[in-house]
Amino acid sequence: MNKFWKFNKVTNADERIENILTINGYIAQESWFMDDVTPQIFKSELSSYNGDVTVWINSPGGDCFAASEIYTALKEHKGSINVKIDGIAASAASVIAMSGDMVEMSPTAMMMIHNPALNLFGEVSELERGIEFLNEVKESIINAYQMKTGLSRAKISKIMDAETWFNAKSAIDMGLCDRMLYTEDTVAPKENIEGFTFNKIAMVTNTVSAMKSKLKTIEKPKGEDITQFQIRLNLLGGKRA
Repeated sequence: MNKFWKFNKVTNADERIENILTINGYIAQESWFMDDVTPQIFKSELSSYNGDVTVWINSPGGDCFAASEIYTALKEHKGSINVKIDGIAASAASVIAMSGDMVEMSPTAMMMIHNPALNLFGEVSELERGIEFLNEVKESIINAYQMKTGLSRAKISKIMDAETWFNAKSAIDMGLCDRMLYTEDTVAPKENIEGFTFNKIAMVTNTVSAMKSKLKTIEKPKGEDITQFQIRLNLLGGKRA
């Protein structure tokens, strides 16, 4: 198992012990779909850290099922969840970020939300079922964004359609983030925002291109059937090598 998370206890500047969860890199190299072991390991580790938890996120996203279980586990935790994004919280990682009672972003951090994707082949009926599945997955993701922002489902859906990128200030404006780190600035969510920081067409940088190229060449793990692998790539838009 390649763990993408790490729990730790640190002593902060006030001499208080702080529970830290670090989520770094691709979320779940192996699918959590039909996996009864890995999610339980995460939940067991989380349960041993009583009280408030600070979650540091730097991830391009990954397995939507893993993100869902982590999101739910954090929401169920008996203590406040303070999410801090130091690099990137894209795709499935942005869903995990929505679990925070407080969400903070570094001035240089980015967040991205987009539609789920699925590699699918077969007859018309199979493709139709795939479309229905993706629509349901999208609705489940919208639930998390709407609970955090209070925006309408139609507006969130439009933002996801555009594969939208946010810096800290625009994420605050949208209600996806509460505060920029190292400042006292907060901005109330705005319901009628028409423009976004970046969209799918404008965001053409070497970093994003390299990230997408890497995600598109993920190889099928040994021992994993095709259907399970396709579902694991649901939030990546990746292609089977």
